[in-house]
Amino acid sequence: MRSTRAARYAAAVDAADDPSELTIDDGGAPIRVLVRRNPRARRISLRADARSGGVVLVLPPRAGLSTAIGFARSQAGWIRRHLSRLPPPAPFADGVSVALFGEQIVVRHETALRGPARRDADVLRVGGRPEFLARRVRDFLRAEARRTLAALATEKAAKLGLRISALRVADTRSRWGSCARGGRLSFSWRLAMAPREVADYVVAHEVAHLAHHDHGAAFWRLVDRLTPHRVHATAWLRRHGAGLLRAGAA
Repeated sequence: MRSTRAARYAAAVDAADDPSELTIDDGGAPIRVLVRRNPRARRISLRADARSGGVVLVLPPRAGLSTAIGFARSQAGWIRRHLSRLPPPAPFADGVSVALFGEQIVVRHETALRGPARRDADVLRVGGRPEFLARRVRDFLRAEARRTLAALATEKAAKLGLRISALRVADTRSRWGSCARGGRLSFSWRLAMAPREVADYVVAHEVAHLAHHDHGAAFWRLVDRLTPHRVHATAWLRRHGAGLLRAGAA
């Protein structure tokens, strides 16, 4: 039997030979498919990627690329149905309204403005060249997410007498938050565009994982101690989560 190290090396070699994306043409509009090899995957699978508006083809370490491509082509109908259900992209641009923890703010581009984007009541003033506007809006939302989520997480962890060793915000494709052993928490910056009670629930969920690494009954009891918003927040994310991932997409 191969060692774990040997298996990881083989997977890395296979991944290096894979294209990063491919195109499926079944007679309709070409379908763009991202290719990802996952060492933990047990079978070839497809998933719609709301953030990019495309589809991800996931391969186990030793799966043949040609077999995986054949599988993707055979699922062209499924791919088209799922992509048709994605919300349209919602680019960050001058004049658009952006949610910030439940409040609506309007993006205003002011070329002469210097420094990072800043909020002025219900207006987000963004300076610099037009081509950098979307990035500056993202930077603002990311900073607001870090500030608010860190405060919520610190408060909830303190109630349990637990310590957070590190906290980061990232642009995840599917998970709104995660908790690694050692007390490291990670959250999607896109939670800044969700209602505050939704962010409160996601933080409570990950802080509860500091005490319970599974999703057993004790874990859920602890989540409900930390937030009253579980039912509402999970329903909101099911309904609007794909829209959050499409925010800022061109």
